[in-house]
Amino acid sequence: MKGVEMLSMFQTKPDLIVHSKDPLNAEPPLAHLRENFITPQKFFYVRSHGNIPKLDPARHRLSVTGMVTTPLDLSMDELRTRFSKRQVTAVLQCAGNRRADMQQVKPVSGDPWAPGAIGNAEWGGVALADVLRAAGADETRTLHVAFAALDDIDIEGEQFRFGASLPMAKALSSDVLLAFEMNGDALLPEHGFPLRVITPGYAGVRSPKWLASISVQDMPSDNHIQQRDYRLVPPHITKDTVDWSKGMTINDMPLNSAICEPAAHATLKAGKTMARGYAIATERRVVRVDVSINDGRNWSQAELEPDSDAPWSWVFWQAELDLPAGEHELAVRAWDSAGQTQPVRPDDTWNFKGYLSAAWHRVPVTVS
Repeated sequence: MKGVEMLSMFQTKPDLIVHSKDPLNAEPPLAHLRENFITPQKFFYVRSHGNIPKLDPARHRLSVTGMVTTPLDLSMDELRTRFSKRQVTAVLQCAGNRRADMQQVKPVSGDPWAPGAIGNAEWGGVALADVLRAAGADETRTLHVAFAALDDIDIEGEQFRFGASLPMAKALSSDVLLAFEMNGDALLPEHGFPLRVITPGYAGVRSPKWLASISVQDMPSDNHIQQRDYRLVPPHITKDTVDWSKGMTINDMPLNSAICEPAAHATLKAGKTMARGYAIATERRVVRVDVSINDGRNWSQAELEPDSDAPWSWVFWQAELDLPAGEHELAVRAWDSAGQTQPVRPDDTWNFKGYLSAAWHRVPVTVS
């Protein structure tokens, strides 16, 4: 799906902020994101690297090959009937979430995501581990599970299809899914219909959409996405000097938080106002969220709304603030179960790709 077709699809989604139409990248307004602990599909961010394939589920097949004893070639019906269904509630977020904050430091490449390139959903499918074991994958070696998808990508004249991989240890987690449902419904085309990977705790790039094949191998995927993108590099590295082989592969996502309400540059009445947002710590727990009305000179503790049954989800927080008249810089920071908190400013972790932006989230407001 390209060009006019892609634009037409998003004319039916007026609630999303579209950063680019081709490829299609869009996020929800933050107030909508904070309305539901489980993010509706219509408010779930869309990250595309290329086209959105039109796939027929009746004809779609998944192959599992490579270092396995019993290669598989499965239809969608066979995948559903042969393996037990699992459901996992988990956040999915782009490695570039909150890139706009780094953009304010100095230019970065990529779409200027606000804190909306994230969502929390109930994913339904089968455990990747069950499929790998059925194929006879070797669990005793340090291997990699590589995925090949069906979206066509063009990056600076290089044309290829999306590919990425996981370490075998992560792939064998019972919470990593081959998903065909989102919030009880079939995946929408932009979210990977009819089949995608869901890798809780990892950057969204490790959850490929429109999945076609799996290969068990002794090296990570050789795809452009795996080898020449989604790696963290030091701040002195530029697009012209980057050596991707020396970058850190982005898998786990950092501790993060955001203010969803009030909106940036809102005009508020003096007195009590309620601030709301989210916090996420992936494999650790969020144990505290602090909110400041004066850019960190003083802090108050927010009330948390965790879901103990969904360890891969975010935490919603809220705090009542007493705002006097004037200009204020609201700020939020989260703390995890290891006693770690967020960097103070985006300058501290700036990189030219704008990845893993996780400094205090700031929202300027005017109070009259």
